[in-house]
Amino acid sequence: MSFSLPIETDRLTLRRYLATDYDDLLRLQSSPDVTRFLLYSPKTPEQVKESLAGRLTDVPMDTDGQALTVAVILRETGQHVGEVTLFVQNVEQRTGEIGFVFHPDFHGRGFAAEASIELLRLGFEELGMHRIIGRLDARNSGSANLLRRLGLRQEAHFVKNEFLKGEWTDELVFAMLAEEWDKRS
Repeated sequence: MSFSLPIETDRLTLRRYLATDYDDLLRLQSSPDVTRFLLYSPKTPEQVKESLAGRLTDVPMDTDGQALTVAVILRETGQHVGEVTLFVQNVEQRTGEIGFVFHPDFHGRGFAAEASIELLRLGFEELGMHRIIGRLDARNSGSANLLRRLGLRQEAHFVKNEFLKGEWTDELVFAMLAEEWDKRS
């Protein structure tokens, strides 16, 4: 499977992480506001170093469990505004999962949608995925609304199915099929 980076949009550059992105990733992953609804708690500087190391490796996206995480850079200023990830769930079934994490300073400007559309395009058109899902904490209404705006439909609401950060949480699952992607206007 092949794909091409960087990806340029009207306002953003989606590119591989660089070693120099450490401070930006630290700001993102150590923030309680950012990690509130994520699977991990705010990370220590050492944990962020490990996280960055994983993002620096070349991922062929041809094996179950692999993930491509790209830095989202504001073209106008060169600022790191967040990241988007495409996971390979199952190569044989051609399924993937999309994820996004953006710094609160950049919420509400459409950057997550602009970047996520490109990752959906990459998944469906370049990697040949059949189905891409998005999973999230049901309390994360902003991300649920984003997935709806992207054209994913809600398929499930699992009640108290994950014990995270000391409490049982509900999970929403959204999905889009390649044929639905192709029909987008």
